[in-house]
Amino acid sequence: MHRLMKKYALLGTIPFTLVGCGYFDSREAHRAQFEMVGMTGYDLQACAGTPNSSKKLNDSTEIWQYEISRTVPVPQDSTLIPIGGIIQLYQTFMGGAGSSCRMIVRMDHDRVSEIHYSGNNDEYIGTDGICSMITRGCARQRESTMHVAPGIWPLGPISAFHAARTPPQSTTATYSDQSGKYVPYLDDDQTKPVIRPAPPPETKTDTQSAK
Repeated sequence: MHRLMKKYALLGTIPFTLVGCGYFDSREAHRAQFEMVGMTGYDLQACAGTPNSSKKLNDSTEIWQYEISRTVPVPQDSTLIPIGGIIQLYQTFMGGAGSSCRMIVRMDHDRVSEIHYSGNNDEYIGTDGICSMITRGCARQRESTMHVAPGIWPLGPISAFHAARTPPQSTTATYSDQSGKYVPYLDDDQTKPVIRPAPPPETKTDTQSAK
């Protein structure tokens, strides 16, 4: 009976361990990558604030960047248990205890078309957990132009351990005037540059001649 009680007590600590180690933060950051796609620029600023910086790529495409940082306290060793040393050893081999995140948003015709995260943003369990601090306002008080994400893994694609899949992008949001005229040739030909002019579009006459 005593052993059974200890087992249930141990299981009861799992949710608190996951919270403290960042599992749910990571999951929420990746959920936001689904739910915030399609938001208007006005709604994004209403729940996440104005971006720290922005760059206009063309008449319909912009890149917005949000940044956040935090101070990570270093636990001190006690006389009995070297907690600080254990945590530092874990960080050395496993990572975690991130201190900053940069959220990069592609805006296509004033709508969020994709979200990326970068920086030292991982917590002990999962990836991108620090970035949930940026998206938290939108997650807790949803805007009308957000949508509901699919299920949590394994019932859906949202996971604490990998980012959401990047949705397809429009041509105008992907290619500039120059990049649309040049393409990569990954053919291992060391005598030619990897970036070369795109082949001319195939015309109807060319297609008929080939037949």
